[in-house]
Amino acid sequence: MSVKAVAIASDHRGIALKAALAVTLRARGLKVLDLGPDSEDAVDYPDFADKLAHEINSGEAERGVLICGSGIGMSIAANRHRQVRAALCHDADAARLTRQHNDANVLTLPGSSISEAEAQACLGAFLDTDFEGGRHARRVAKLA
Repeated sequence: MSVKAVAIASDHRGIALKAALAVTLRARGLKVLDLGPDSEDAVDYPDFADKLAHEINSGEAERGVLICGSGIGMSIAANRHRQVRAALCHDADAARLTRQHNDANVLTLPGSSISEAEAQACLGAFLDTDFEGGRHARRVAKLA
């Protein structure tokens, strides 16, 4: 799949990383749907995961990136939506594998415990890796 649009959202703990990754996405020529928030005022992460899931489900975005303090809350909230396959990744190998084996369409990052360089590496692997299909397709189909 050729990615054209990526939705990105965070909670208040992921604002800076969200901004840095949005710059990278735009530099790759991708349309970025920045779903907020726009300040470090405390927000509820499920609201932003829901916004991103809506963009995935509507087809406005092919992929998404979510960031919260641990990444766990965003993953849980996003995966409540049937068309979303969100994966919390701490390194580029995990991001590559979740695309190859799980056809993940949402990358979730732990804003409080990942460096910007590692987050950028995760993003690159997530965007540049295709789903292998084959034996994995049957398993992924069971998620839908």
